[in-house]
Amino acid sequence: MPSFLLALPPISLVGAASAALAAAPWMAAPLVLAKRLKTTPSLDDIEVAATTAAPTPRVSIVLPARNEALHIAACIRSIRASTWPDLELIVVDDHSTDGTGDLAREAAGGDPRVTIVNAPDLPAGWFGKQWACQSGAAHATGSLLLFTDADTRHAPDLVGRTVRMRERRGAELLSVAGHQEMGTVWERAVQPSVFTLILTRYGGSDAIERATKPRDVVANGQCFMMSRRVYDAIGGHEPVRGYVVEDVMMAQAIQARGDRVSLALGIGQLSTRMYDGLDSLMKGWGKNMYAGGRHAMWWGAIGQRLYPLFLLAFPLGVLLPFIALAACVAAMLLGGAVSTGLLLWSAAASTAILTSFAAANRLNGDPIRRALLAPLGGAIVLAICVSAIARGNNVRWKDRGYVSQ
Repeated sequence: MPSFLLALPPISLVGAASAALAAAPWMAAPLVLAKRLKTTPSLDDIEVAATTAAPTPRVSIVLPARNEALHIAACIRSIRASTWPDLELIVVDDHSTDGTGDLAREAAGGDPRVTIVNAPDLPAGWFGKQWACQSGAAHATGSLLLFTDADTRHAPDLVGRTVRMRERRGAELLSVAGHQEMGTVWERAVQPSVFTLILTRYGGSDAIERATKPRDVVANGQCFMMSRRVYDAIGGHEPVRGYVVEDVMMAQAIQARGDRVSLALGIGQLSTRMYDGLDSLMKGWGKNMYAGGRHAMWWGAIGQRLYPLFLLAFPLGVLLPFIALAACVAAMLLGGAVSTGLLLWSAAASTAILTSFAAANRLNGDPIRRALLAPLGGAIVLAICVSAIARGNNVRWKDRGYVSQ
């Protein structure tokens, strides 16, 4: 046994119980997350034969794109490879300055199912993405609308499985959570942190389907499907025109009608590279963290005032156990006094955090050793949250400035 461990003071049964009690919120998190994921269906649950079985309603895919030269061609090609028999793709070039429109036309390859349109000038009070979606939907002829992002890649069976899963769950709006591609250490540290936060707040599909309040539902704007009938009934994207998290607000509008919102995993059918480095991570999540997240708070106006404290609690909850554990170990190595209770708490809480992040990485198909990046992810998310709170409702994205509702 290392000599510094011999210097640990003995701990009583009461002390050990107190340390375990203090660590209980962290230790419970992996169990809660596991249960929520277990009850969330996967598109893999849909039999392949069912994906093209009759009836096959027409699906209109609406793809807004602003300065997406790096992604647009691969995204369009993946959608064109769909096996769904009645499909159209409407690409909306949102005043791009990087050749996105030309690349989209080249990728379309003359496919009659693909229509490329230019978004009209942006009206006052509208975010660009919402206006592009609204403009694209105006050209759609399908009874089902699938909204997706330009940085996604679609498997050939994604549409079919999504149509059938939506029917199976009895959902009006079904969104798909796919594989998150992470190419840099910054992405690998931050993305599991943010998605763990989202899952902790909203839960899996069962929790979303059972929600009785609009604030308790969520959607993934990377890929969600709903009927044209209900889309028109709520006024399309107009009710969410001024919100930075238009997908969440769309889900809330659907739930407020009394319709069901649901979620399915599509790890093998959808992939997304949301951000490509630290700068884009900071800007991307920074625009959503405060201006968008506050609409998920309980207790109305009071909850929104308290939201900054809630927002900071998560990254601090990730960081503090590791900081405390490192301080304890450093003190032991230097021969100083150590609180055994603090050591036990920090060790138990840190282990629980690593377990949660390991599960998130495993779900995404990534090595679980990336969970060791959790402290780094917590530190970056804390910086993003502080910056987002300071910025308030002022949002800048894709070279446009907005004030979010």
